[in-house]
Amino acid sequence: MRPMRPTRRIATAVAAASTMTLSLAACGALGVSGDSSEASPTKGNDVTVGLLLPETANTRYDKFDYPIIRNKVMELTNKQGKVDYLNADASASKQAEQLQQMVDDQVDVILLDAVDAHAIAEGVQKAKDAGIPVIAYDRLAEGPIDAYVSFDNELVGEVQARSLLEAMGEVDSSDKIVMMNGSPTDPNAKQFKAGALSELSGTVDIAKSYDTKDWKPENAQANMAQAIKSIGVNNLKGVYAANDGMAGGIIKALEAAGVTNLPPITGQDAELDAVQRIVSGEQFMSVYKSYPQEAESAAQMAVAKVQGKDIQFDSLTQDQVDSPTAKNIPALLVPVVALTRKNIEETVVADGIYQLGDICTAKYKADCASIGLGK
Repeated sequence: MRPMRPTRRIATAVAAASTMTLSLAACGALGVSGDSSEASPTKGNDVTVGLLLPETANTRYDKFDYPIIRNKVMELTNKQGKVDYLNADASASKQAEQLQQMVDDQVDVILLDAVDAHAIAEGVQKAKDAGIPVIAYDRLAEGPIDAYVSFDNELVGEVQARSLLEAMGEVDSSDKIVMMNGSPTDPNAKQFKAGALSELSGTVDIAKSYDTKDWKPENAQANMAQAIKSIGVNNLKGVYAANDGMAGGIIKALEAAGVTNLPPITGQDAELDAVQRIVSGEQFMSVYKSYPQEAESAAQMAVAKVQGKDIQFDSLTQDQVDSPTAKNIPALLVPVVALTRKNIEETVVADGIYQLGDICTAKYKADCASIGLGK
């Protein structure tokens, strides 16, 4: 069995994301009313949620995750609860200090998106010893985690790889690609990679593969420049990029090498720049993950946990995952969908992530018109 693999697979994951709504009743996460009769609350509405996010290179954390979690906590607590937010700027040592600060401040519950899943385990244990529940958010941290909310990460890698193969057309095992994987300290990156390899291994020639430090686009760009020199631009049939930021760095490296007809390139996170690159044809696809659903669910889990609403908490965490240090962690795995030119309106626009005007700026108006976007 592969590590940290959910014990119950979401069979309809790829198709479901664009039709989700953000309420628990609508998405089916709760089979109960959620009123106070479920349990005797151990905490009132004066809940303090500590939110530790990993970095700012990915725009999603400040733009989506934090404000959505903050607003949902306020909604659930009749505006009496609050979120204390700190960002580690990709520093594991800084995040360890921030976690200790949360413990010292005696927050009620911590939502933790780990920079380094292994290194943070000691801090998770300290929180546990202080009686503070820790819910792993987006990345599965080690240590005595109370619950986990994220996406089916191996499925993400599978979706990326299948999309790449589709874009490449008829392929054989001699066709060369580059794999630009995420940070080696991020357990999600290992799962994305495992999922992608399950589709790519033996199907194409993975001529170069990199684990990209800190997910930084500039590191991906440097790695890609090295790969181009080794492989040769005319021999490169496709690029697996684990996220959109790195896809942008890869495109810069290819353009610097004089490539005008870009090979298919994957991505993840549906960042606005990436959606525009998909519109223009520079990037083939991204993976759209419903950050609103993930973030709202995390807020609901955190508040239910500290208010003693066990039925509500259990109904939210009907999956299970294993980490290197814990088994059968209660979890919620949110579905994903491949984002291409064909479904921009049905995904990020329909879900309110972007408006058409955000995507189809003056630079991209002609490209939008050519694919019928906004008609």
